[in-house]
Amino acid sequence: MSGNTDTPPPGRAGAEPAEALDWQGRPVRCQDCPHEDMHEIGRCDLGKICVADRRGKRIDGFFARNPELATRYLNHPYFEVRLLAAKHASLFLLAPLREDPEPDVRIMVAYRLPLARMRDMRKDPDPRVRMAVTYRLEGSDLVAMLGDPDYAVRLVAARRAPPGTLVMALYDDEAEVRRAVAGRIPLANLVTMAGDPDPLVRLAVAERLAPERLTVLMRDPDMRVRFAVAERIPGRHLPTFADDEVSEIRELALKRLMSEAG
Repeated sequence: MSGNTDTPPPGRAGAEPAEALDWQGRPVRCQDCPHEDMHEIGRCDLGKICVADRRGKRIDGFFARNPELATRYLNHPYFEVRLLAAKHASLFLLAPLREDPEPDVRIMVAYRLPLARMRDMRKDPDPRVRMAVTYRLEGSDLVAMLGDPDYAVRLVAARRAPPGTLVMALYDDEAEVRRAVAGRIPLANLVTMAGDPDPLVRLAVAERLAPERLTVLMRDPDMRVRFAVAERIPGRHLPTFADDEVSEIRELALKRLMSEAG
């Protein structure tokens, strides 16, 4: 049998790691790094834990092991280094990054800064940043996000704002936002949404309205809504559903009628 048996086949344990490249595609060399001395004590590892590498996992590993060095990299030209430095750096040093040109960096800042220091970011030009901010806002600042121009931001607000404030979003342009509203708005206001053009909004209404108020949805054109109504409406209204065009609704109504009769 010929060949060098000491050389492991590709993909097996012991194979040489793929060449580490920096954010500009250049090979990474420990001798070019200001942290070369740290390698000897296991605080970095070329190809695995390295701030000069372009791979986020390796950069994050470096800052996780050396958080005190994150401050040095908050102005690095590679956005992923700034992002991961912001994840580990002192909160007291993050305020300038509220104006970072990269939205992902600003998102990290929005999640980490104290609420009082990130309130102004609710006006950020990127909706992803405003979403991150909306997850943390409270009170009137949170309610104001129900009027955000981006529906995804409004959706987050509709899921978090105090239920009593959701009347502001009863007629939101996006059905997904209105569905979130229908799931949380006070019952006194919920009947207003029984005429919503989206059947899934009406379904959410049917699942929450008091049984005696479900008569407003008895003739709904969507079978899912009628089925939900037939499950909960008072028994005296069930004969109407016993003649429904959908067999599943008829069977449900008849089953309930027989149960209540027995």
